[in-house]
Amino acid sequence: MENKSHVLFNNLMYSCVDKKQRANESFVPEHAFGYIISGETHQKTNEGTRIFSAGTVGVVRRNQLVKTEKIPGLDGEFKSINIFLDQAFLRRYSAEHKLAPAKPYSGESIHLLQPDPFIKGYFDSLMPYFDHPERATDNMAELKTKEAVDLLLNFNPDFYDFLFDFSEPYKIDLEAYMNQNFMFNVPAAQFAKLTGRSLASFKRDFEKIFRISPGQWLQQKRLNEAYYLIREKGQKPSEVYLDVGFENLSHFSYTFKKTFGIAPSRV
Repeated sequence: MENKSHVLFNNLMYSCVDKKQRANESFVPEHAFGYIISGETHQKTNEGTRIFSAGTVGVVRRNQLVKTEKIPGLDGEFKSINIFLDQAFLRRYSAEHKLAPAKPYSGESIHLLQPDPFIKGYFDSLMPYFDHPERATDNMAELKTKEAVDLLLNFNPDFYDFLFDFSEPYKIDLEAYMNQNFMFNVPAAQFAKLTGRSLASFKRDFEKIFRISPGQWLQQKRLNEAYYLIREKGQKPSEVYLDVGFENLSHFSYTFKKTFGIAPSRV
């Protein structure tokens, strides 16, 4: 079987893989409402790794840094469905229903939902569209996305603030944030947004604090962490490079040797 990832409606994704696979992206830009059909997913944040197994239904809040690994189950496959609830759609929904302004949301970034026949039925109803994508019209996309929001609000009214707080991240402690999240391989513009800054002010504040550019600091920080993990924890370079924020092993090995004068495999 080939690894498959189908996107419908521009905001609905079905994943099916038959071997362990890391996600390419580390940033969740929009709210994601998902269901794991088979296998399990390992999600790593700066607070540690959480494992979600088959049958899990959850909601992930937008603007999150997370590394995801898909692990096939006993049937040899990992399958999941995710529907993304973007800000443009939610603003339309809010206006259409004349919703009152939401309060600033400060709760958990990931919510797991208890088993619910209506939510299970909703995800089951999406499956036929992957076999017959010609039926996935724009009108149907709008209806199914509205249904997802209705289900979440009916399931738990507390999702109101989660979904409809449209405020952007406020300015936070840059030094603490970067030391907690340097291992996420995202552009400086994303770090700027997540710390409540424009790109220009992010770079200015960063150099004021660290006395070095963001790119130079990130590379140095990631290499130091890799050296520690290899030397002190006995991890292999092939296990480490993605965890500390490098995109590929060859670039990591070249940069590591250039910095420390020794190949990572010889530490």
